Amino acid sequence: MVENSLSRSATPSHHPHVTVIEATKGWISLGLKDIWEYRELLWLLIWREVRGMYRQTALGASWIFLRPVLNVVILTLVFGTFVKVPSDNLPYALFSLSALLPWGYFSNAVLRSAGSLVQNMEIISKVYFPRIIIAIAGVLSGLVDFAASFGIFLLFMLYFKVPIRIEILWLPGFILASMLLALTVGLWLSTLSVRFRDVSFAINFLLQAMMYLSPVIYPVNQVPEALRFFYRLNPMAGIIEGFRWSLLGIGSPPDITFWISMGLMFVAMLLGAFIFRRTERTIVDYL
Repeated sequence: MVENSLSRSATPSHHPHVTVIEATKGWISLGLKDIWEYRELLWLLIWREVRGMYRQTALGASWIFLRPVLNVVILTLVFGTFVKVPSDNLPYALFSLSALLPWGYFSNAVLRSAGSLVQNMEIISKVYFPRIIIAIAGVLSGLVDFAASFGIFLLFMLYFKVPIRIEILWLPGFILASMLLALTVGLWLSTLSVRFRDVSFAINFLLQAMMYLSPVIYPVNQVPEALRFFYRLNPMAGIIEGFRWSLLGIGSPPDITFWISMGLMFVAMLLGAFIFRRTERTIVDYL
C-alpha cells in the first residue's frame, strides 16, 4: 500500500478483502467519488472544527453571537457615526451587517481551510484519505457561525421594521457562491502553505486588503464609475451586493459582470482543485 497515492483501484480477485491505493494518472480525476466515500470522515472533521472552535474560552459558544454584534457596533460607531459613510438611506447597522454576513463567513472559512493541511500534518502523515476533505470541512464548519449571524440579522430587520422581500429566495444561491469562493481561495492558499510556510503570515493581510476592495463598509456606488466594472469582477463584491439586494432591496440584482466574476471563480476553483490533487502525491514529504 502506497501512502501518498490518490485513488483506489479495483480489488484483485485473489485478494477479495484487499484495497490497493494507486496514483491517479494526469489531471483528469478530482476524486469526487473518494469524497463521497469518505463522507462520514468529512462530518467528523466538521464536528471537530465546530466543537474545537471556542474550546477553552471564557464565554464559550456565546462568541458565535457576540462576534457579529461587536463587529456591527464598531463599524457603526466608526464609519456610520464618525466618518458618516453613505448607507443608501438605511440604518448603517443594518447596512453593515448585511455585508458582514457573507464577509464574516468567507474570511473565517478561508482561515480554516487555508491552514488545514499544515495544522493536520499528524493525521495526514499516518493514514490515507482524500486530503481535500480537510479543506472542505473548514469551509462547511463556518456555516454554524453564519446561521447565528443570520439570526441576529433577522432581529435587526425586525427592530428597524424592514420587511422580508420575495428576492430573499436568491439568498441560497449567494450563500453557495460565497462557499465556493472560500473553497477556491482556501485550496490555493493551503497548497501554497505546504511549500511556503510564510503564506500563513500573509493570509490576514490578504483578507484585510480584500475587505477594503469589497463593499463591506461602503456602497458600490461610491466607487468611481470608470472603475466600477473592474471592481465588480471581484467575486466578493458581487456576492455582498447580492446579499444587500436580496435582503434589503438596495444595490442591483446579478448582471453580466456578476456572472463573469462567477465564471472566473469557477475556473480558479477547478485549477486549484487540480493543483491540490497533484500536491497530495508529495505532501507528506513537505510536511
